Amino acid sequence: MIKVNNLSKKYGSFTALHSINLEIGNGEFIAVLGPSGCGKTTLLKLLAGFMGPTEGTIAMDGTVLASTKRVLPPEKRNIGMVFQSFALWPHMTVGEHVKFPLSYHPNKIKEGKRELQNRIDDVLKLVGLNALAERYPSELSGGQKQRVALARAIAPLPNLLLMDEPLSALDVELRMEMRKEIQKLHRETKASIVFVTHDQGEALAIADKIVVMNQGRIEQIAPPEILYTRPETEFVATFVGKCNLVQGQWQNGRFVPAIDPKNVWPDLGVANTFKESGIYPVRPEQFLLMPAESDGLQGIVSFVQYQGHEIHYTIEVGEETWTIHESVFASRFNIGDFVSISLKAPTIHWEET
Repeated sequence: MIKVNNLSKKYGSFTALHSINLEIGNGEFIAVLGPSGCGKTTLLKLLAGFMGPTEGTIAMDGTVLASTKRVLPPEKRNIGMVFQSFALWPHMTVGEHVKFPLSYHPNKIKEGKRELQNRIDDVLKLVGLNALAERYPSELSGGQKQRVALARAIAPLPNLLLMDEPLSALDVELRMEMRKEIQKLHRETKASIVFVTHDQGEALAIADKIVVMNQGRIEQIAPPEILYTRPETEFVATFVGKCNLVQGQWQNGRFVPAIDPKNVWPDLGVANTFKESGIYPVRPEQFLLMPAESDGLQGIVSFVQYQGHEIHYTIEVGEETWTIHESVFASRFNIGDFVSISLKAPTIHWEET
């Protein structure tokens, strides 16, 4: 169990992190998600021990790793690290990359040479590199280099594995493949993982829990399903996937859109922050498009994008512009068509945790 308590970090007059509180359970996969400059990499560096906090503490299994008075260096912590740039040593083979942390990590192998080699072989087999043990980084593809970085990090069986945007240097297809590999490694190693990314789809796909950060603060912590269906702030709603922020009024637990007071929408678990602002957050797939003569809010199609499995529409509704996603098997509309828009009946209710 890792506990981050009231953690702050300042660089001169600039505050990169504001009073961060976070718990990471044993074996939990946490994604830290946010735009550039939000503080996610600073948080990772503090967890790794590359620098100390301005305020607050970090503790692992009851032992304080970092405070304003003392910072345990990275080599003394039971952690593994995977960097964005792979950070491989050009003079070392694949096997030597895995051997290095087994010799110097706090969890280093204390048995003989045979046990050490067996561990190297097991790790390389786990990441699918057992046939490439004698190759150097210059002889590897991008995906193979990433696997070496993963193998080096997990070899000494760390309690905490830190990943700083490890897939950003890879192409789209390889990223999808490596997501599966990282999930597999998580199941095999049972280590706690903190995975920093700015890719919303990546975070939703692989994490048990997502920490959304903005301007050095945590906006929301929740499992992917809750985060997507029950955002607590406007930033989370619009940063994690697309979202229409419909203006209107909340009356007696129901929402009346400003564009047409004759329509009334039910409360499907909308956070109080939206109710206080007179907003109803609607995901693009939650809207239903019908011909203009149907009941619902009236709008006009201003843009259409074919996306293979669905159609993305941009609809002008009064002074607002909404994004709506419909199946390719639904009714098709063209630019300039008048349409009717209604809220789909919910099919899934996510329980708060």
